[in-house]
Amino acid sequence: MGSKYTKRYTEEFKRDAIALVDSSGKTVTAVARELGISSESLRGWYRRAKADRAEGSPGELTSAEREELRRLRRENREQQQTIEILKKATAFFVKESGR
Repeated sequence: MGSKYTKRYTEEFKRDAIALVDSSGKTVTAVARELGISSESLRGWYRRAKADRAEGSPGELTSAEREELRRLRRENREQQQTIEILKKATAFFVKESGR
């Protein structure tokens, strides 16, 4: 379970930490320990940065692709809700016109 007090890091801090891993030759864990941050956080940032530079694992989404997927899923959910409302309205009006 995570802490209810999640630390937020600036994009600049994340970029600098990733650059430190790239330039120092040290492991992600060693750099994270030096910076006093979670190695899992740094590992995630590093993995996303590699994907954004097209250096990630095959099939791994870039940040832009992840954001587009999130947007499309939200739009799809909204459209499904609209369709359900329209179906109910159609059924109501069909029933009312039959009286």
